[in-house]
Amino acid sequence: MVSRVIPVQPFDLVLFGATGDLARRKILPGLYHRFTVGQMPPEARIIGSARSKMDAAGFREKVRAALEEFTPAADRNEEQVDGFLDRLDYVSVDASGKGGWKELAAALRPDVVRAFYLSVSPSLFSGIAARLHDSGLATADSRIVVEKPFGHDLNSAQELNAGLRANFEEHQIYRIDHYLGKETVQNLMALRFANSLFEPLWNATHIDHVQITVAETIGVDGRGAYYDGSGAMRDMIQNHLVQLLCLTAMESPSKFTPNAVRDEKVKVIQALDPVEPSDIVRGQYRADDGGDGYCDHVGNPDSRTESFVAMKVHVSNWRWAGTPFYLRTGKKLRARESEIAVVFRDPPHTIFPNVGRLRGNVLVIRLQPDEGITLRTTIKDPGPGGLRLTEVSLDMSFAEALGADSRPQDAYERLVMDVIRGDQTLFMRGDEVEAAWAWVDPVIQSWADSGDRPAKYDAGSSGPEDALMLMHRDGRRWREIGG
Repeated sequence: MVSRVIPVQPFDLVLFGATGDLARRKILPGLYHRFTVGQMPPEARIIGSARSKMDAAGFREKVRAALEEFTPAADRNEEQVDGFLDRLDYVSVDASGKGGWKELAAALRPDVVRAFYLSVSPSLFSGIAARLHDSGLATADSRIVVEKPFGHDLNSAQELNAGLRANFEEHQIYRIDHYLGKETVQNLMALRFANSLFEPLWNATHIDHVQITVAETIGVDGRGAYYDGSGAMRDMIQNHLVQLLCLTAMESPSKFTPNAVRDEKVKVIQALDPVEPSDIVRGQYRADDGGDGYCDHVGNPDSRTESFVAMKVHVSNWRWAGTPFYLRTGKKLRARESEIAVVFRDPPHTIFPNVGRLRGNVLVIRLQPDEGITLRTTIKDPGPGGLRLTEVSLDMSFAEALGADSRPQDAYERLVMDVIRGDQTLFMRGDEVEAAWAWVDPVIQSWADSGDRPAKYDAGSSGPEDALMLMHRDGRRWREIGG
C-alpha cells in the first residue's frame, strides 16, 4: 500500500498576529516545511497581518530570522528559504478598529481558497470574524482558524461560538488543538480501526484501565498572569486531555469523515460521569532549590490555582462500564512526557510453575518527546536453566519502516494544510467544546465554593502524594514519569 501527499488548491492564507510568538515559533516554520516538500502550489500566498507598520520586505526579514531561530540548520536551504519568502506579503491591520481592512481586501484574490488564521487573543476572535464578514473578505469558501482557549467556561464558550457562527458557517470554523495533529494521536485511530487485532479487545472485558499523562518540566514563569486565571483544569484537561480521552474511548465512526468522527467524540464527552471530589487531586508546585515556586512565578502569594490535576473518570456506556480512565497533567514534574497507556487485564490463570501473578499487557502510545507506540508483552527469558518469564516491549513506532530520513511533521504543519484542504476531522466542533466545558465547569465551581488550597508538591517530582493514593486505593499504580 503506497500513500501519497494530497495536493492542496491555490490559497491566500492571512495570518493575523503574524509578528507574535506562536507565528514565529510554530506556524511560519511549519508552512516553510510544507513548502520544502512541495505541498504548497506555486500560486499559494501567505499574507502576514498585525498592527505593526512595516512593508512586505520588512516582514520577510522577520520571517527569515524566525526560520533561522526555530528551524534546524539541516532543514534550511538558502534557495528554498528565498522561494518561501517570495510567497509572503504583509498588510498592517488594526484588528479591533477600521484601519487596514480595505488594503487587506485589495491584497486578496477572488479565485483561490481564503483562510484566515487568528493567532491573536481570544478576545479579538468575534470582532475579527465580524469585520471579515462585513468587509466582504469572507467568501462562501473561506475558512477561519482560532486557537485555544475556546472560552473560559461554558457561558463564554457559547458566546464565542455565537460570535463566530454569526459570521461563518460551522463548516468554515476550525478550532485548532495541536495535540490532535500529532502523528501518534492519528496512529491511535489507525491502530484501532485499520487492524483486526486490537478493536475486539478494546472494551471493559479486556482492558483494566487507561492512563493519560501530559507532564511538563517547565513552570508557569512568563505566563503567570494568564495561567493564574486559568489553571491546569482549564488549560489542559478541558481540551487536550479530554480530546485524547475521546479518541481512546470513542466508538468506530461509520466513515472516516469529519462529522462522523466528531459525532463519536461528542458521545464520549456526554457519557462522562460527574467527577466525585474524592476522585480528583489538585496540586501546586513549591519552590525547588534556589528557584521559585508557583506563587512566585504568578506574583500571587495567596494563589489557589492548580498547576497539577489528577483524576479518575468513568465513561458510562456499554463499552467502558467498570473501566476507569485516569487523567494526569502538571507543571514542574520530573520529565516532559505525554502518553496514553492502555492497561489490559491480567491473565486469569497461569500454567507456569514458580511464577507469580502475571501482569497484563500494556499498549503505550507516546506523544512526546519521542513519538511512538510500544506493547509490553511477557516472553520466555532466553537461556538454559528452566523456563523463566520476562517482560519486553515490542516497538511499534515504525521508525525503520518509515526510514531514518523521515522527519516527523510538526502538528501545525499538518493542521494548517488540513484547513486549506477543508478537512475538519482533526478540529473541534462547537458542540464538542461546549460539552467539555459543561463537564468541567462543576468541578471548577466546587473548588471555588470549598476554598480548599491545592496540595503542595516538590518541583521535579511526580506530583502530590495524594495523586499516588488515587491509584493505590484501587490496587493500581501510575506509570513512572520519565521511567
